Amino acid sequence: MMSTRCAVILFLLFAPGDRHVTASIEFPTLDHLHTKVPPDIQEAAVKALATRALGDNAKFFQFKVDSELGVPNRDSFKLQTEQNVIHVTGTTGVAAAWGLQYYLKHYQGFHFSWGGDQKTWRGFRPVPDPGIKITSNDRFRYYQNVCTSSYSFVWWNWTRWEREIDWMALNGINLPLAFTGQEAIWQKVYLKLGLSQKDLDEHFAGPAFLAWGRMGNMRGFGGPIPQTWLDNQLKLQHQILRRMRELGMLPVLPGFAGHIPEGFTRVYPNVNCTRLGGWAGFADPKYCCTYLLDPNDPMFVKVGQAFIEEMSKEFNGTNHIYNADTFNEMTPSSGALSYISGAGKAVFKGMESGDPQAIWLMQAWLFLSSFWNADRAKALLTSVPQGRMIVLDLNAERQPLYEQLDSFAGQPFIWCMLHNFGGVLGLQGQTESVNKGPFKARAYPNSSMIGIGLTPEGINQNDVIYEFMNENIAREKPVNTITWFMNYADRRYGISSLNVQTGWIYLMHSIYNCTDRHDDFSNNNIPTQRPRLSPPIKPDVWYDPKVVIAAWKYFVSDSSKLKSSDLFRYDLVDVTRQVLQLLGLQYYTIMITAYKSKNATLFNTTSGMFIELLTDMDTLLSSDQHFLLGAWIADAHNMAESEAERKLYEYNARNQVTLWGPNGEILDYAAKQWGGLVGKYYLPRWLLFINQLKEALSKGQKFNQTAFNKNVFSQVEQPFTFDTTPFPVQPQGDSVQVVRTIFKKYFPSTRSKFFKKLKQFTPHGKKYMKYATRWLKKNPRVINKLVEKWQRMNTRL
Repeated sequence: MMSTRCAVILFLLFAPGDRHVTASIEFPTLDHLHTKVPPDIQEAAVKALATRALGDNAKFFQFKVDSELGVPNRDSFKLQTEQNVIHVTGTTGVAAAWGLQYYLKHYQGFHFSWGGDQKTWRGFRPVPDPGIKITSNDRFRYYQNVCTSSYSFVWWNWTRWEREIDWMALNGINLPLAFTGQEAIWQKVYLKLGLSQKDLDEHFAGPAFLAWGRMGNMRGFGGPIPQTWLDNQLKLQHQILRRMRELGMLPVLPGFAGHIPEGFTRVYPNVNCTRLGGWAGFADPKYCCTYLLDPNDPMFVKVGQAFIEEMSKEFNGTNHIYNADTFNEMTPSSGALSYISGAGKAVFKGMESGDPQAIWLMQAWLFLSSFWNADRAKALLTSVPQGRMIVLDLNAERQPLYEQLDSFAGQPFIWCMLHNFGGVLGLQGQTESVNKGPFKARAYPNSSMIGIGLTPEGINQNDVIYEFMNENIAREKPVNTITWFMNYADRRYGISSLNVQTGWIYLMHSIYNCTDRHDDFSNNNIPTQRPRLSPPIKPDVWYDPKVVIAAWKYFVSDSSKLKSSDLFRYDLVDVTRQVLQLLGLQYYTIMITAYKSKNATLFNTTSGMFIELLTDMDTLLSSDQHFLLGAWIADAHNMAESEAERKLYEYNARNQVTLWGPNGEILDYAAKQWGGLVGKYYLPRWLLFINQLKEALSKGQKFNQTAFNKNVFSQVEQPFTFDTTPFPVQPQGDSVQVVRTIFKKYFPSTRSKFFKKLKQFTPHGKKYMKYATRWLKKNPRVINKLVEKWQRMNTRL
């Protein structure tokens, strides 16, 4: 019998040029979620996008938006050739842009990515009759994590945002998060409710930390936010929303999750609220322990309604979807099912009071906490009428939750690839999971899956895995990954190279095929982890290092042939960086082994090798625009309108990628392997560490890790965050030549038998160093040969 809340609809192919459309559960409660923008405005927006992307070659395309082109609740596009013009018809502007990208990728070999574009026009190429028609598998393609706004977008101006929205449209993304400028709305709401500006200054986090202030994790740190920031971000949000809507997207706006400024309790002394505990090491009352309004207090709905209404007034309406995460990484004050259900009802009622058609979009990240058993999760999920909540299965490529939570108690959900934490740089991905996971989720009994999504905490890394994921928009089945990666290499560089194709296949079979969940990706990396002897740095190496090193060799071998490609140079630096990271782990392990063996001579030699490697890494990273600390700081400076703002924003920029908190509360979480940061921050930390180990060796004393931590904080880490010494904003040197020099110098070190054993050591976690040291002591020739090769190569160079 068909449910009154949802209907199972099976769509069949109905035209020769069509691709498949999958069977799925449809939710009539979501039927009002469609663009209201007239077709001619959407067509003009896509035409403007094509002109930005193609210049004069945009003349070969005409665009039409026809909502009747495809089946209901899916996006479709159709490509046809008429008189040397490609006619692109889409159900929305986004669908038409997706169709444009499909043509450019498959007929012109174009490539669009965060790292840059490859747009070599090959002359007009017609689409064969009768044309091509493709329909999406799902209703939605979602984009962003609530943290992306701080880790990646924080210093963006409209020029950068315009490019990103173009990228979204070309990849068929129709459900983007739009969190910019919300503090200006909150300011209006809270001032009307009687709070003071001082209350808000203490409440709003700084620009680089707004994401966690919004979720109630902490408050105030990095602030106070200048009024100019609030005003300018609000203006920017108007531009963002206007463009998203013109393209037919449905921007997701913020909702009220219950977190309030401390001043709220002064203005409303009888309000029922809870002060939450500390989060992620934040213990200073000035920054921690935010206030959560009780869901049963009548002010909860009043505030939620006021916020929705103020946003609707400011932005000429909304698209009816609102994100709120009340308990993100915060434990509820009660585990009672009635309390949890009441909290969910209050959040939704606040939205619904301001917008009767409201849909609550929620990240499922909170359910990974041990607090959330199946009953508690169900209490929250069923607190909202079925089909009035959309759940983001946020980390589905690693830890999908739809199975253990019974398709989220029937609430519609989106299968998401999180992939990245903190914007950390490093090659990694779960290719097979991404290739098969969405199909498995759709096939789950009574699956309520309605879309796929990208939810990285930080972007501008690993372009390949995001393009691979985005193609799930219309895949009929999992693809042959070898063929896909080979074609990717050709498109990305515009030049075919068998060696580079082979390099990508090696990367796909190793570092991009993680199968162990890889929870430690953001931690324990060389050189970005704070130096320590105990507990030792314990890396997670899920791949065969020898395969990655072989891929590096293939990239270097054809570097002359592809050096004209900026994207190849970027990838060449990135792969080289990854190999140096591996070598750094080898040198660190041998260095610590030498220290524990009280072998001062070997320690001095290997520590010298380690320091020289970091110096060379900094030189490498400084040679490419994508890896410059100076660019990050310059973008922060560009947001400032006074010297005071300039200093505040630079502090935010420096602190986020280093200490992450006034006292290193989330130390090294958002670590970046950037030119300038390696040389002026990570290298000084390691030099201090090595010098104190040398001193301990010479005096026959034990190394004091606690004392070192205090010293490195006061002498290196904290001073760096307050420093204002400028860094280059343009690359230094020829990256291809730098890589070749590094290859000659370090490739002999990669032949070490250490790398044959590394994958066996790393699963032991905290005991990594114990197993590695034991093996090295039994195989002293490994160390001796490494040192001999190093000394011989240095003599030659």
